[in-house]
Amino acid sequence: MAGRYTNLPPPTRDSLELASLASSSHPSRRTSEESSASGAPSSRRLSFDDEDPLSELNPAGHDPNRPRHNRSYSVSSAFDFAPNLFPLSSTAQGYAALGAPSNPALDPSNALNGGSLEKNKSLTYLNGLSLVIGLIIGSGIFSSPSQVNKNAGSPGASLLVWVVAGILAWTGAASYAELGGAIPLNGGAQVYLSKIFGEWAGFLFTWCAVVVLKPGSAAIIAIIFGEYLVRAVIGAEAVDASTWLNKGVALVGLVIVTLLNCVSTKLGTRSADVFMFLKFFALTGVTVIGIVVAVTGLSYKGDANEDWKNRGWFENTSENVSNWAVALYAGLWAFDGWDNVNYVTAEFKNPTRDLPRVIHTSLPLVILCYILANISYFLVLPTSVIESSNTVAVAFGSQVFGPIGSLVLALFVSGSCFGALNATTFTSGRLVYAAGKEGYLPAMFGNIGLGKNHRAIRLHSMNANPSKSRIPKKLADWFADADAGFFFTPISAMVLNALLTSVYILVGSFDTLVTFYGVAGYAFYFQTVLGLIILRVREPDLDRPYKTWISTPIIFCCVSLFLLSRAVFAEPIQTLLVVAFMLVGLVIWFAWVGRRRSRDNKQFRMPDGGKEMVGWGSGWRFWRRWRG
Repeated sequence: MAGRYTNLPPPTRDSLELASLASSSHPSRRTSEESSASGAPSSRRLSFDDEDPLSELNPAGHDPNRPRHNRSYSVSSAFDFAPNLFPLSSTAQGYAALGAPSNPALDPSNALNGGSLEKNKSLTYLNGLSLVIGLIIGSGIFSSPSQVNKNAGSPGASLLVWVVAGILAWTGAASYAELGGAIPLNGGAQVYLSKIFGEWAGFLFTWCAVVVLKPGSAAIIAIIFGEYLVRAVIGAEAVDASTWLNKGVALVGLVIVTLLNCVSTKLGTRSADVFMFLKFFALTGVTVIGIVVAVTGLSYKGDANEDWKNRGWFENTSENVSNWAVALYAGLWAFDGWDNVNYVTAEFKNPTRDLPRVIHTSLPLVILCYILANISYFLVLPTSVIESSNTVAVAFGSQVFGPIGSLVLALFVSGSCFGALNATTFTSGRLVYAAGKEGYLPAMFGNIGLGKNHRAIRLHSMNANPSKSRIPKKLADWFADADAGFFFTPISAMVLNALLTSVYILVGSFDTLVTFYGVAGYAFYFQTVLGLIILRVREPDLDRPYKTWISTPIIFCCVSLFLLSRAVFAEPIQTLLVVAFMLVGLVIWFAWVGRRRSRDNKQFRMPDGGKEMVGWGSGWRFWRRWRG
């Protein structure tokens, strides 16, 4: 009889069991005094004493003839990185990563019973590309050329600015790729700042990003989407359209993308994939048309532009450093969004492999597209038109094809903005969700699904009763997540983000929002990348699946300081308002959120009846736990 089972695979053991075995073999007796001030959150720790058959708290464990072992179980957000826990848990046969079902074939929803997005790993390399490219290529390349060219002074100088801006954005993205590989959790800079500098830094980023940065930038994108769509419908020359009409269209677009991303992760990412290819098609078309016009001299409005032939490409280049700084700032604004994929790192099927690949594929592609599109603008449009127009793409279409060209380009720009709005909605919801999980926001924003019970429409339930299912199987296959089904998304988080974005659409001042982004956004970029350098010195043995050159974060930090200094001198009053807003966030943290979390997480019950000090104040460091 026993011979029938000799070929069966060994029972699956997950990282939770391995972690408990490790803790019993290497007990930790650290106190709060032995720890530093920063560390990983313990708000998600769970005690399993009542279910442990070896625990004295379980009546089944009272048999005096039964051998006892001291076993402690803990689950923390810091325990989600299998490579840093036990390499066997993610590489060797017979071991499952923490949060994965021991036998998924029995019930596809087993991995999702915890209600955590991190357990529903569905994102691929293509999805990551679409999220980064989808947000970077928004409206910037269709409007920013005027600011870049006007301040650089010449076509050749402006092209240099675009190249430099792209490389500088690439250095920041490469730095974030290293951090994302070492700390593969959702939340982006929120998580990195918390782990390196302490929880106050993560909360301060959350305060600024959730309240202003993410909804404010989404509002700008939505308004531009509304303006271009209204222009396409009413007419390319209709500049007198009501502001409220533009805002109404922007709100409709916001509602649509929010609904798309609430239905399922797959629907949100597939929408992003579609718009990514649409943007590549539009920019490729602009490039080809520009070359054809330059070669043939054909144009709807008379003779084609010949400035690029008759004038030097570096003629009238600006020698004013301040003008170059403004041009560089406008170029970097067009490249913003390179950190988008770090907000969803934990949902990748293979984050340590795909995250660096996404960064080092998307940024070169975007830089190439931007350079080619700008060359086409110069081949078709006079320099004076490029410098004076905030709708360069529409002017390009009008010059080549007349009113029809203006209409088509306006539609392409509105579609590009809609894709960017979809990408930022997807990642902003994850940021709010991560903040709710960590306790920075009310717990309801860290929930998944619909209603008080956080329900989702699971596919395995539909397949069990196909006759009762109202959802066609093809529709489910195309748009539902493989295991999670429909509505296994952070719906409450996305609704909050949509409401805040709506407020900025209705009453926001874009000049103030741009200044806020310039100060707060690059302050956090600087602090996060500086944290990478600090982490290199403090924890040289930390497992880093991807490691960038040390010169990369140093260069980015220098550029960030330069841009911050420019914003301070250019807009001192608005900069003070931004600083005041950040100080309010610190007051909220130290007076309320931090104090409450310190009280709630002060002690953690141990199986032996003792108490261990835990929480952010105790400075538990995820990378130190597994080094010794």
